[in-house]
Amino acid sequence: MANQAEKLLVQRIRDGQEEAWQELIGQFEGRLFAYVHRRIADRATCEDIVQEAFIGFANSLPNFDENRPLESFLFSICSNKLTDHLRRSGRRPAIPISATEDSQGPRSFTGPGRAASTLFRSQERKNIEVAALEEAIREQTEHWKSTGKWEKLKCLELIMVCGMANRAVADQLNIPQTQVANYKFEFVTRVRDRVKSQRISADIFPELADQTNEISDA
Repeated sequence: MANQAEKLLVQRIRDGQEEAWQELIGQFEGRLFAYVHRRIADRATCEDIVQEAFIGFANSLPNFDENRPLESFLFSICSNKLTDHLRRSGRRPAIPISATEDSQGPRSFTGPGRAASTLFRSQERKNIEVAALEEAIREQTEHWKSTGKWEKLKCLELIMVCGMANRAVADQLNIPQTQVANYKFEFVTRVRDRVKSQRISADIFPELADQTNEISDA
C-alpha cells in the first residue's frame, strides 16, 4: 500500500506542480535506468525507455489508484516499455515486472481491446489522427514562440528533430537532465490536451477518452 508521502506526491503532480514532477523523476529515474540498463547496453536507448515510462505514468494519472505503491507501478510500466522495445528488436522479452527477480513477468496496463483497435484502425482514422496531431503540435509550438519559451523550443528540437538523448540535450543547453525530461513531458502533455480539446471521437483516440481537458498558459 502506498504511504502518505507518495499519495501527496501524486496529488501534487495531478495539480500540475512542476517541482513535484521533478521530484518524481529525481526519486525514481536512476533506479529505472539501472533496471533497463541490465538488459540494454546503449545508454540513449535506456534513457528513452525510462522517459517513455514516465510519460506512460502521466497518461495513467486519471485512473491511477493512489493506494497502489508508486514504485511498483512505475517499474511495471517500465517493464512493459522494455518488453515492447525487446520485441521490436527481436529479442526475447523475459524480464521481471519490478526490480526484483521473483516476478512472473510483465503485466499490461492497457485495456484488452486497445491493441486490437489500434491495429485495425482504418486509413481514414489514421488521416484524422495525423491531422489532429499536426494541428496540436503547431498550436503548442506557436504558443511557446509567442510567449518566448525559447529554451523549451530548443530542447524540443534537439530531442524530436535531431534525435538526441536527454543527457546530450542537457549538455548542449547546459541545463539539468531532469529539466530536459520535464520539458519533454510538458510538451507531450500539452499536445495531448490540445488534441483532446478538438473533441475528436473517442473511437479515433481511445487513449484520451478518460482524461480531462485542461490547457494552461505554460
